[in-house]
Amino acid sequence: MIKHYIQAARLRTLPLSISGIIVGSTLAHSQGLFDWKIFFLAILTTIGFQVLSNFANDYGDGVKGTDNEDRIGPKRALQSGVISPKQMLNAMKITGVITLIIALLLIYFSFGKENFGYSVLFFFLGISSIVAAIKYTVGKNAYGYSGLGDVFVFLFFGLLSVCGSYFLFTKQLNFTIFLPAASIGLLSAGVLNLNNMRDRESDAKVGKNTLVVKIGDEFAKYYHYYLIISAFLLALLYVMIHYKSYIQFLFLIAFIPIFKHLYVVSKNMNPKKLDPELKKLALSTFLFAILLGLGTILA
Repeated sequence: MIKHYIQAARLRTLPLSISGIIVGSTLAHSQGLFDWKIFFLAILTTIGFQVLSNFANDYGDGVKGTDNEDRIGPKRALQSGVISPKQMLNAMKITGVITLIIALLLIYFSFGKENFGYSVLFFFLGISSIVAAIKYTVGKNAYGYSGLGDVFVFLFFGLLSVCGSYFLFTKQLNFTIFLPAASIGLLSAGVLNLNNMRDRESDAKVGKNTLVVKIGDEFAKYYHYYLIISAFLLALLYVMIHYKSYIQFLFLIAFIPIFKHLYVVSKNMNPKKLDPELKKLALSTFLFAILLGLGTILA
């Protein structure tokens, strides 16, 4: 039974989920502001939110009948019957509670007693993250079924993840930090868009109106190009603004497989063949986060 929960946790999504934390933390580190306790707790909190989201997606799509024989991707736990809806709901509750406890520890070690206002703000951000993770597919007004998934992914995987983690260390924000944050958010939205391109036909049949379902395959490709190229340009702009050394352009290595991925998407005519591209783009985003942070620290 445990292996089924591990499969439902979809471990392959975790590198993408922590990419924003890596960027925010390394940018803070480059300014001499870093704490390993905060870093690891931030990583664990983010993993908790991601696992909760994956459980919720499995549950929401399962009970709605979205995951059926028409779905192209790997079978989900509820779809295959290895975990019941009640068991998955209990797993969501347990994961949510554990994640909230870790988030509270993160807030305490970051702000202590002297920054109560920041503590309250981040507590509400944590609650918002839990609600967003669940409401993507669960409930009558699930935002993933009305084409808003891309917006929430951009906000939570990009802006909140990078800027939030950066603030945990520095207790301040500047305008330019939003540039790499937007890059991570756009690349993460690209992963979701790719997923929705793969599942467009099956989603349309069950009324899951993702952005791809609304705009169609052709425009979904153009939208994908926009996401990836914009992420590249914003990262490039950030490095140029803060240029100190050529080592800061190390992140360009990550865009070699990303631009190759764009070529594959442009030529694709079979949605089934997009599934391997999900892993490539997610891991390339993870590599981008590491190289951008490393280049900034070494500069």
